Amino acid sequence: MATVTFDKATRIYPGGDKPAVDGLDIEVGDGEFLVLVGPSGCGKSTSLRMLAGLEDVNAGAIRIGERDVTHLPPKDRDIAMVFQNYALYPHMTVADNMGFALKIAGVNKADIRKRVEEAAKILDLTDYLARKPKALSGGQRQRVAMGRAIVREPQVFLMDEPLSNLDAKLRVQTRTQIASLQRRLGVTTVYVTHDQVEAMTMGDRVAVLKDGLLQQVDSPRNMYDRPANLFVAGFIGSPAMNLVEVPITDGGVKFGNSVVNVARDAVQAAADKGDKTVTVGVRPEHFDITSGSGASGLSKEGPEGLAVTVNVVEELGADGYVYGSAEVNGEHKDLVLRVGGREIPEKGAVLHVVPRSGETHVFATSTGERLSD
Repeated sequence: MATVTFDKATRIYPGGDKPAVDGLDIEVGDGEFLVLVGPSGCGKSTSLRMLAGLEDVNAGAIRIGERDVTHLPPKDRDIAMVFQNYALYPHMTVADNMGFALKIAGVNKADIRKRVEEAAKILDLTDYLARKPKALSGGQRQRVAMGRAIVREPQVFLMDEPLSNLDAKLRVQTRTQIASLQRRLGVTTVYVTHDQVEAMTMGDRVAVLKDGLLQQVDSPRNMYDRPANLFVAGFIGSPAMNLVEVPITDGGVKFGNSVVNVARDAVQAAADKGDKTVTVGVRPEHFDITSGSGASGLSKEGPEGLAVTVNVVEELGADGYVYGSAEVNGEHKDLVLRVGGREIPEKGAVLHVVPRSGETHVFATSTGERLSD
């Protein structure tokens, strides 16, 4: 196995005035599962293709283990790639597809058969080895593509949105299989997805990119609890974090008709920059409802906090998500709150909410950087 290092790796496409990937600095540990995530066009697939040798590196370097592979051809990098479209040969059987790279490399037939059968056993494909891809389901084809990578016994697996062609239920099932398989094999893996739920559930660490720039690389839990900036805060989490620009006031920030205590040093840091407002982030599960009308089981005491009008409710059984709107500093703002499954408010009800103490995130409105610890 091996580590993978992006050392200020940069890619500028011919005719482009701006890098597709700009000075990417990431160290992937031996046996680690790292997920690159971000919106379309953020540079995640380009980063993976640079590592694979399918894109030139215009500046910086890429290392696998101690070897500088920046300018090596793909075949000399000891990597195996799993693509979005599976890239199986339609005229070959599953066994031939899985063993083709070994055949080209001159491995003898007995060894090829042994490695293919071992991989098929791991992937539950033994009964399908004589079939051709057209006789397989999407999930089975994806497992064949995985098997083809496994038999090569590479130092690094590269996966480029391998689940995006599967239906929702199969995608959840297959991502669990890939994550457990990677842990069993212990092969260093770099995985690209635009789906942040996939990223959070699969990766040992997650790297978020935007416009070719690395925003944050951290464990899923730390990224959820301490997003580095407004972009990461709004991107990671489903539903996303609520981000509300609020005025700074004595003792905290003004949230509706309540003053909410936030980290004093965060407010001071914003004031030192000359900002009169900060952007407060609150996860849907971190709002407390102080009062409401037409909501079963909710208290109807004085209307503290921010008045939120309920537009839509998603009932999920154990809990529900309330999609509502509020007036904040004269502006219309959409908010999402999580409520208990037996505390579902009626459409049109008005709830008064305040952020839970100690569960707020404070960001500089001007720069987007995190201010709170």
